[in-house]
This record gives sequence, structure tokens and C-alpha cells, in this order.
Amino acid sequence: MNFTLSGALNAELEDRLVRYAAIDTMSDESSATTPSTASQFELQRLLKAELEGMGASAVTLTETGFLFATIPATVATKTPVVALLAHVDTVAGIGGVQVKPRVHRAYQGEPIVFPDDALLVLMPELSPYLAQKIGDDIITASGGTLLGADDKAGVDIIMTLAHQLLTHPEIRHGEIRVCFTPDEEIGTGIRHIDLDLLKADFAYTLDGGDVGEIVYETFSADKATVTVTGVSSHPGHAKGVLVNALYLAATITDTLPHNARTPETTEGREGFLHLYKMEGTAAECTMHFILRDFEREGLEEHGRLLQSVCETVQLTAPRSRIECVITPQYRNMRYWLENDMRPVTLAVDAMRELGIEPISPPVRGGTDGSQLTEMGVPTPNFFTGMQNIHSPLEWISVQDMQKSMLVLVRLMELWASA
Repeated sequence: MNFTLSGALNAELEDRLVRYAAIDTMSDESSATTPSTASQFELQRLLKAELEGMGASAVTLTETGFLFATIPATVATKTPVVALLAHVDTVAGIGGVQVKPRVHRAYQGEPIVFPDDALLVLMPELSPYLAQKIGDDIITASGGTLLGADDKAGVDIIMTLAHQLLTHPEIRHGEIRVCFTPDEEIGTGIRHIDLDLLKADFAYTLDGGDVGEIVYETFSADKATVTVTGVSSHPGHAKGVLVNALYLAATITDTLPHNARTPETTEGREGFLHLYKMEGTAAECTMHFILRDFEREGLEEHGRLLQSVCETVQLTAPRSRIECVITPQYRNMRYWLENDMRPVTLAVDAMRELGIEPISPPVRGGTDGSQLTEMGVPTPNFFTGMQNIHSPLEWISVQDMQKSMLVLVRLMELWASA
């Protein structure tokens, strides 16, 4: 690595995350547009201006909310084109939209309190990873919202990397494509990506946690929607007429296993079937499920179980109508990456050269890389340092983000020699 580090690098990482996190970019599952919220464009337009200002080329913001840019190669030989991706949206439904980032400099192990919620406390006893960060600069929100380091930390690291590479042309690397995506949190954005604009042979999503994480195995995922249509009636004259859709939905819930196959009863490589939202009236009720498993067979079994329960409950109320529709979401990236592990192997080599021990836990979730890999662009997931995501207790170490960026610099050098 040919440039000298200074405190300015940490300052840049800190400044970018604080600025980006303060912009509301919640996605909205109920929206029919792409991106699902106009607020995501606010951050994308800012990033576009900053990329243009630092000298990136081919900077393009699409109507569907994807931002692309190129860091030109500094080597003359033809090398694989590598893309770096992060999503700009944050998950909805957790606190308000006015994110107020707070920086806790040179953290010394004390409990971190949140001024907007006196009941929240972040401490090493409850977050063991935090105990390893003594002396680091820790960024949290104020307690009324999540921080949004998922995935603005990834955005931050890629932007800082782009700035460093464009400022230091002596670093040898091939062409690097940058892509910031919308609506990852609701699983719909990446479906609209233009691969002709991405123009990459391999890619990495910057959407991982602990230092050293390089993930090439994720859940496979389906979504299920169960619509229960009853028979409506005036309650005063309902005997023999009313079929209550809410009661039938409750029966479906009660019939499904409660002591297994749920998120709260599974871990490791165990899959689950999760009812996460239910809405409706006695006349009609809609139930929303997610199905998760590392193996195709397990995922299919979760779907068969749900359909079987719906059919059984339907038989108990023949005047009702119960429809179960299962929609594919994404598949375990391992199915494709195991055929060409170069993006993982080179990332492991880069980490070890910098004294970081690689870890590759199977992730009980998915990333944009899950769908990208299925589309033909092998895309493992790379660490950023984000912790306690989707929670007001979310936090990240500036020094962890720096490690991510430095490993990426070395990784781009290795790709230039691949």
C-alpha cells in the first residue's frame, strides 16, 4: 500500500457517516415505485455531486435510483472489472426519521447512554464486541432512531476509498465500478439494476459486520402472502352467517409450530417461517410471512408446511377462501460462488496480509449480492464494522471502517495482478 495514513482518513470516514446518516432514506415496503421513497434520491444526488467533484468518471444516476460511477484503472494491462456496492436505504419502523448521530471519542468502556431514550444503554456487558473497541471512536444515534450504519457505513467506506484512489494514482488497480442501490431493506431494489451499466465481472457488497467478515453463504428466501376471506355480516344477526377472517387467521397462526421453525427458536443453519405482519378485518385478513433456509429443500419444506396448514384450516370453514401465494426473493449465493471462489480467496489474502483474520460465517439474512450472484455477477459480502443493526442501539467504530477501507485498497491491488 503506497499512501501514508493520517488522522485525516479517520476524520473523513467520521464526517461522511455523520453527514450521510442524518439524511432520511427509509424505504417503504408498501410503495409501488422504485425507489420506494423519494428521500433516497436526496442522498443519491449528494453522492453524485461528491463523486463528480473528486474526479470519478461515468457518474450516472438512473430514474430508478441507482447511482453508478467509475474509478479508472491505473494499470495498462486488462484486468477483471470489480464493482463495489452499498445500499442507501435504511429499514423503516424503528423510531423517527430525524437521525442525530453522536460521536464518542476514544471510548473507554463506560456505558453509553442515549439522550432521547433514557431506557437505552449500550455497554460491553451486553455487547461483547464493544469491549474490543477501547480507544476507538464510536458512533451511535441519539436513541430516538437507529443510526443507519446499515448501510451508510458501506456507502461511507466506498466513497472514502474512491477519494483515496483518485487522489493517489500511484496505487495499482484495475477499473473499479461504484454502485449505490435503493431499497435493499425491502428486497426489491436490486431487481431493477441495469447490468449493462454495472459492467462488472465480480463485485462486493459492503454490508457486513465484524472486522474480517467475508460472507459467501446466505439464506435462501421466499415471501408468502396468505389472504383469508371470510363472510361478512352484521354482528347482531351473524349466527350461522358470519365467518370471521381474523379468527381463521389466528387458527393458522396457532396451528403453525411455535417451538420450532420460528426466528426466536432457531440459530446457526436452522431455517424458519416467520409471520411478521397481519392486517385486516373480520371480512378479510392478510398475513405476511418470510421463509428462510440455507438449502433449497428446507425452503421448499417451509412453503409446503404453510400451504398445508392453510388447506387444513380452509376445510374447517368451507364458506371461507384462503389463498397462499409464495414468491421467490433470493437464493443462497453459495450455489454460484462455490464454482468460482476468486473474489473470496483474494479478499482472504488481502486481510491476512494486513494482519486481519478472515471469518466467513453463514449469514442468517441476505444482501443485494445474493441476487446479483444469481444474476451472474459473483458478489460476496464484505465487512464494514456495523453492529446492532435495525436497533436504536446500533453503533460502529470509525477505526473498523478504516480497516475495511484499507483491506479494500489491498484487495484492488491484488485484483490488478489476478
